[in-house]
Amino acid sequence: MAFHLPAYNPPDFSRPPLRDAPLVTFAPVVKAGVAPENYHATTIFPEYYHLQKGRWVLLENSRMDCTVLRTAAGSIQAKEFRHLEVGEQVALGRGENGEDGIFVHTEAFAQPAPVSEKFVFRTRLSRETAFSIDYDELYELLTFEREHGFILWVVGPAAVFDRDAREALVSLIHQGYVHGLLAGNALAVHDLEAALFQTALGQEIYTKRPAFRGHYHHLDALNVVRRAGSMARAMESGLIRHGVMHALWQKQVPYVLAGSIRDDGPLPEVITDVRQAQDAMRALASRATTVLALATQLHSIATGNLTPIYRVLPGGRVRPVYFYIVDMSEFAADKLANRGSLAARGILTNVQDFLVILARELSAGPRNF
Repeated sequence: MAFHLPAYNPPDFSRPPLRDAPLVTFAPVVKAGVAPENYHATTIFPEYYHLQKGRWVLLENSRMDCTVLRTAAGSIQAKEFRHLEVGEQVALGRGENGEDGIFVHTEAFAQPAPVSEKFVFRTRLSRETAFSIDYDELYELLTFEREHGFILWVVGPAAVFDRDAREALVSLIHQGYVHGLLAGNALAVHDLEAALFQTALGQEIYTKRPAFRGHYHHLDALNVVRRAGSMARAMESGLIRHGVMHALWQKQVPYVLAGSIRDDGPLPEVITDVRQAQDAMRALASRATTVLALATQLHSIATGNLTPIYRVLPGGRVRPVYFYIVDMSEFAADKLANRGSLAARGILTNVQDFLVILARELSAGPRNF
């Protein structure tokens, strides 16, 4: 089974109601960080703006819940509310079907609906759902994306609580299947704890036996790195010799560690200003063509809000952005959709099994396209 990107289906602007739609209107920002009344807020879908009669422009590098500005050069761009500056021109209109000169294209990559009976069982995602085809499609997708896309991982600490899962993620990094990573302080801390003490939160990562005074281990790991000055310095000096963060450092894979109110330490590389962390996460999310969110509900929802369902490639080609959430909880997958990430696909399993299966299959050999 070879993977192929689906065709993009652009809107037909020659037919009503889009043919007769008005031009989009703009109003200036009069107070920094505050949008004018009746502003338009972006969605996850491709959006077109009627700037001149018969000229609809696709918003590139979009993300959810932003304003849309008209630049001095006459183009448009998405911008967060807090970054708005006095005098900037913001698009107005809450209509999404052309009535305000804005069209939200929800069927950009639509496939024909499968033939189905009116009454069927098992239409909702649950732990009883069969995921074999999802795994097979994911293998093909990641093989394609390794060479042609940007694979962004959003990872919770459960990924390093198990020895085999941690080693699987390290293997995926070294094989080139990880182009960027988003996480919190906990993933890095417990990965470093495993590198130093072979434990995570004091529990041995293979046998699951509690270590003597193991509750000190994550704090000791923090102390070691903070004394060194940074994770990079701890790795350069040989204090940290293996693990997920070490592999990211070796392969020079960009990552963002966003701080939390409950963090111990945190590590020197953790961004503790939430606005700076969000901007850094946006910078990586804006490059993503596939996102894999593993066992981290809040980071998954945050990344979903930062990631549209499409990416405009050089030359103007439009392609989909794939988003997978892997979690044991049906609630986590549902909540991501309820927060606007409608295109996210769920695989309900524990993250340890998922990583081991994925790494084993992708290590089996190259796939040709």
